[in-house]
Amino acid sequence: MKDTFKNLKLVYRYGKKYRINLIIFTIISIINIGINIVYPILTARMLVSLTSGLYEQLLIAALICFGISVFCDFTTVILRRNTQVFFRGTTKNIQIAAAREILKIDLTSIDKAGSGAFIRRIVSDTDDMSRIFTRGMGFLTGILSDIGIFIAIFIVNKVVFVFFVICSTILTTMHIIKTKKMNIQDKKYRRQSEKTNGLVSELVRGIRDIKMLFAKDSFLDEIDENIDDLTKSQFALRNTEINYNCLITSTYDTFELLLIILFIYLLVNNHLNIASAIVLFNYRGRVFDNLMKNVGNLLEEVRGFNLSCNRVFALLGNKEFQKENFGCKHIDKINGNFEFKNVYFSYGDNQVLKNMSFKVKTNQTVAFVGKSGAGKTTIFSLLCKLYNIDSGNILIDGIDINELDEESIRNNITIISQNPYIFNMSIKDNFKLVKRNVTEEEIKEACKLAYLDDFIESLPNKYDTIVGEGGVTLSGGQRQRLAIARAFVQNTKIILFDEATSALDNETQGYIQKAIDNMKDKYTILIIAHRLSTVINADRIMIVDDGKIADTGTHKQLLKNNKLYKKLYENEIVEE
Repeated sequence: MKDTFKNLKLVYRYGKKYRINLIIFTIISIINIGINIVYPILTARMLVSLTSGLYEQLLIAALICFGISVFCDFTTVILRRNTQVFFRGTTKNIQIAAAREILKIDLTSIDKAGSGAFIRRIVSDTDDMSRIFTRGMGFLTGILSDIGIFIAIFIVNKVVFVFFVICSTILTTMHIIKTKKMNIQDKKYRRQSEKTNGLVSELVRGIRDIKMLFAKDSFLDEIDENIDDLTKSQFALRNTEINYNCLITSTYDTFELLLIILFIYLLVNNHLNIASAIVLFNYRGRVFDNLMKNVGNLLEEVRGFNLSCNRVFALLGNKEFQKENFGCKHIDKINGNFEFKNVYFSYGDNQVLKNMSFKVKTNQTVAFVGKSGAGKTTIFSLLCKLYNIDSGNILIDGIDINELDEESIRNNITIISQNPYIFNMSIKDNFKLVKRNVTEEEIKEACKLAYLDDFIESLPNKYDTIVGEGGVTLSGGQRQRLAIARAFVQNTKIILFDEATSALDNETQGYIQKAIDNMKDKYTILIIAHRLSTVINADRIMIVDDGKIADTGTHKQLLKNNKLYKKLYENEIVEE
């Protein structure tokens, strides 16, 4: 119970803006509680008047009940409208907060957890959290309303009242035990659901590669195994619910039989009249059925609420996933100097960089070459602070990267990767993501520099064309050119090209190379390339081998003095 109140306070923070709707909901609920106390007494009075032949009193009671029913119908509309406003508003705020926190999580944690760990928490768990204020309050209101039935029963016959109290206590205890058992099963189910959701997400996003690799059968086997585990978890959860529901229903039927035996005893001994017996017997549904149903539903709602809160607040806080850490120093515009000093970095147990040191001066164009897995892309990731180094220092303009705030780093560095992610929106909106106030002229100029403007102008909807998830309607080269154009719009001082021309044909690559050459001496440009022909004009070329800078120099110097570089270059000539 303590955890529930704590979670309620935390969730309410996200719904404060809609507290007037919650207040209206609460006031109407209190009125309904009063009505539910009075209404059973009035219906009992109607039955007594009917059996006693007091038709005038019967008519008056019926008119009052009619008026109460019309009033309840009217207030129900208001109640539901305010409920929806509070529910949707609170859910939206929690989902936005959760999405914001995901963007703060360290990539190492995301790599380990997978996408499924976050999708369910944002979509489903947030709904369960805010629903407690609507459905949960509705069940609580129903319980309080049904207390009015107990008052009416107490007035009619105290022996029957004691019987109902004992039965209700036993049934409530059974619901509590059921809730605890289901909570254990539900935790297992949700963990497996996250894993399965992540795998299904991979299926949809990687469907083209799965087809081309002819990996359908093996991937389906993997999905089948995970869905089977999910189904077993769901069966275990539902079987627990079914078994306890059966036990509770059987207990309910037993109590109903005992109630009839009690009525017979009271009638025989003249402790109860026929009219009162009929009224009390009709109340059994409200006591055994409605009340217990509301109690069970409320306990289920609280169980799901607490479980969802634990999962979402683990995301919003620092309980489960490591968040990115940034410093407090701010630089509006960096000069573009940076340095790696004795940097070590590992992916888990795999050490990638080993005592790496080098300097890059502002407005230099520097290329990194070497075998796959040597650590070239890792250099870019660390410079953008996507991962934290194990030891050593990375300096930007002489300031340790750990001292700088996020904006100083991310707003001054652009990375264009080998497989850039293009968002499922229009071409124009893809540019607005990196610069909200970007003009159409800036977009077109950037696309011209990236040799993409002619293609876009040939499309029916031009810059308003939706490119599909991951830019699926574009070719690999077009996606890379769009990513390069986005970088031109972002206009940062440091631009990182990670195999950014790998998917381009030779002619287009030549155009992009000219565009990059036009940027020389204005930006600090770092290029990772397997094709050495794209970096021969770089100011410096660094050879990365086994996590270290093995050698550095110009193209001519390395070709003359470095055997590894010469071999890489000769192999490329042979391939061409």
